Amino acid sequence: MRIPFLIVPLALGLASVTTLEATTAQDATETYRVVLMRAAPGALLDVIDLLGERRAVLEAAGEAAPLVMRHSQGDHWDLMLLQPVGTLGSYYSSERVAGREAAASATGLSAADYERRLRTLLAWREEMFAEGPGREVVAEYDAGTDLYHVEMFIALPGRYDELVEQRYMENRYYALTERRGNLVFTRVAGAAWDVFTIGFYRDMAHFAEDPPVSEEEAEAAAVEAGFEARNRIGTYLRTLMGSHNDTLAGAVR
Repeated sequence: MRIPFLIVPLALGLASVTTLEATTAQDATETYRVVLMRAAPGALLDVIDLLGERRAVLEAAGEAAPLVMRHSQGDHWDLMLLQPVGTLGSYYSSERVAGREAAASATGLSAADYERRLRTLLAWREEMFAEGPGREVVAEYDAGTDLYHVEMFIALPGRYDELVEQRYMENRYYALTERRGNLVFTRVAGAAWDVFTIGFYRDMAHFAEDPPVSEEEAEAAAVEAGFEARNRIGTYLRTLMGSHNDTLAGAVR
């Protein structure tokens, strides 16, 4: 669930920063089907090819195709799929299920055949449904993206709300330092992850670049965002999480 907060511009010479990307962008929520896959040895390209076949089925059925990310470094999965589905109720409605089956029959790849082939190609798979920003926001962020930073968290008992709020506080800090924040997704059903965030970058240089403000302005921005200090952003996060996986991934187009 979206946890709102108010951003007040800094009085330290920072340009006035809009909060659309850090906050309002998350107001329009949608449910996403999220799938993590690790291919059997030597089968990664076959998995990617099969996903391409399934994409054609989804598009023929009028469904959104998933955004596909390929692991570069970090966690143990090879591929992450992020597919907007509207709501769980609508996704599993008899109408949409029938539409997917009809499209699958027309293209020669039924859901059962797809699952059968996928099982022979995967060593491991994990699935969940998560609530996130509207698909148009994800598409806007994804334009020009070739590198993703995916962080996945399980909250410590009783710290879930604080953990989700911390992710928005960090976005507030990014906005105040003239950078685009991460998109935030929270668990609806499925795997154990409580919340995950995705950062969208042009390349590694974009990911690694410093904020375009002075050290003093960055420090003030961290305090304005709700942290004790800039060097307490990460340490505060670690008081809230029981588990954390961190991955850099490239785009599969």
